[in-house]
Amino acid sequence: MRINVLIKVKSTPVNICVNSKITALQGGSPHGNQIMRLFLCGDLMTGRGIDQIMSRHCDPEIHEPYMRSALGYVGLAEQRSGTIPRSVPPDYVWGDALADIDVRKPDLRIVNLETSITDRGSPEPKGINYRMHPANVACLAATRIDCCVLANNHIGDWGTVGVTDTLDSLQKAKVAIAGAGVDDDAARRPAIFDRGRDGRLLVFAYALPSSGTPLAWAAGRHRPGINLLNSPDRESAGQVARDIAAWRKPGDTVLLSLHWGPNWGYGIAEAHRSFAHQVIEEAEVDILHGHSSHHPIAIEVHRGRPILYGCGDFINDYEGIGGNEEYRPDLMLGYVLDYDTAHGLRALEALPYRLRKFRLERPPATDVEWLAARLDRECARFGHRVETTGRGSLALLR
Repeated sequence: MRINVLIKVKSTPVNICVNSKITALQGGSPHGNQIMRLFLCGDLMTGRGIDQIMSRHCDPEIHEPYMRSALGYVGLAEQRSGTIPRSVPPDYVWGDALADIDVRKPDLRIVNLETSITDRGSPEPKGINYRMHPANVACLAATRIDCCVLANNHIGDWGTVGVTDTLDSLQKAKVAIAGAGVDDDAARRPAIFDRGRDGRLLVFAYALPSSGTPLAWAAGRHRPGINLLNSPDRESAGQVARDIAAWRKPGDTVLLSLHWGPNWGYGIAEAHRSFAHQVIEEAEVDILHGHSSHHPIAIEVHRGRPILYGCGDFINDYEGIGGNEEYRPDLMLGYVLDYDTAHGLRALEALPYRLRKFRLERPPATDVEWLAARLDRECARFGHRVETTGRGSLALLR
């Protein structure tokens, strides 16, 4: 049985801009000229243990207080779930999600990539450092990712060399980038998807210190790094508004991707909610794509604009790590939303998965019901309800 989250609220040829270079995507949207269908998810943590089961992988040595080899995380997962295959194909980790995403025919697929793509560099002194071998960028191509958001607290885990290697790998793979760059101008630059007569989608990305992102990772005039905001306050909202205004044209749609907040817990900081409302009302953000929480948290629809406060992890190597069981960190959600460029959100469907043997699989009905009940509880504070659809997904009603 599969369950999906539908938010009943109310896409076209697309071009991608990667660092100001625009290239055309062929074909029109099957969803109607004003409707743009997006697939969004939270953190893709394809380094460390997951990197080790790929056919090419980095040196397994890691520099954590309690683990010295990335293979240790593979071993923990195998203790829980059984033998994990090695030298897996690039699409292995996506499991059942591949077909589920494909059948929904999203116009664009946007993810938060939370690992450095490099086999070089030195680990930052921060306790946990993620990286995957450059050859494994193929796992992103396997599901045809269009845009990787890079403003987060792991993209700089292997220094500026790791940042530039990540940028190079994604550009070679023709994946658009938002939130990091070779300097501060490039890091602020949005990914641009040109939809022809139906306008463009602009993807802006920022990290905030509340996610554990070091301020020292901010890109500088001659320094590679990420796009950072100091705090979710009015000054930062003004900065976002200015950045958007510098690029926005009539008819454009804006997606703002934010890496913010703690890893665990369902609370929404009042400063975060106020900031989300400000950027919708004053910067005219259309979609807010939040991440950092390791599990899904509340969704709000404000003035017809969706706010995903925390999408939760989508792929990681935490399978055998104990603790935080009350959040069910083995359960993931991917989000498919239909956005009407004239009237706002039309529908939002959440696709549930269980991570087992480092692979996304459709969960049993009891797990889907658990996710629906938990999200229903969290979204109720904003006047929304979450229900199962009978098709294996969840629906947000309002």
